[in-house]
Amino acid sequence: MKLIVGLGNPGRAYTNNRHNVGFACLNYFARWVGIRFDNRESLARTGTGEVGDNKIVLARPQTFMNLSGRSVSRMVKKFNLSPDDLIVIHDEIDLLLDRIQIRGGLSSAGHKGVSSIINELGSQNFIRIRVGIGQPTLTSDATETSEADVATYVLSDFTPEERKIINKAIPRVSEAIYCLITEGLTAAMNKYN
Repeated sequence: MKLIVGLGNPGRAYTNNRHNVGFACLNYFARWVGIRFDNRESLARTGTGEVGDNKIVLARPQTFMNLSGRSVSRMVKKFNLSPDDLIVIHDEIDLLLDRIQIRGGLSSAGHKGVSSIINELGSQNFIRIRVGIGQPTLTSDATETSEADVATYVLSDFTPEERKIINKAIPRVSEAIYCLITEGLTAAMNKYN
């Protein structure tokens, strides 16, 4: 069994935020494979199904981004999984808009949702699909982006132009998830990184 988690913040106010691209990608994948988020369990909206011969659970934590680990750790325990069975999809400001990077066993690189998962699981040995959302532009007098600037940026909506670009990346993420499940990490990294 694989647990596939999209990170984001629950509620309509956050739906189109850059930070919610993990939710958007997982929603697209769920529609693509015919899975509905019919269940509420472990502080998440979940749906189950199969891809090939593999049973999968899709989950959108409802804990807000910075507490995602509370939900993910409960699901890992509930389904008796190891971190190796976990795939997490999340936004990444260190990648250009619409770029995808698949990696296993990385640190959080400052992503608070991923940090929460690592802290709750006591492991960073899970697969991540990082979806590029680009970086905020510096003001003319700034030399580096502050944490407040990053928070404002990730919690703001994609511009109409950015939305057109990210909408092309979301189906590629679904293809990458499918590849991860059916062919494994190395094949997915070779095809999609």
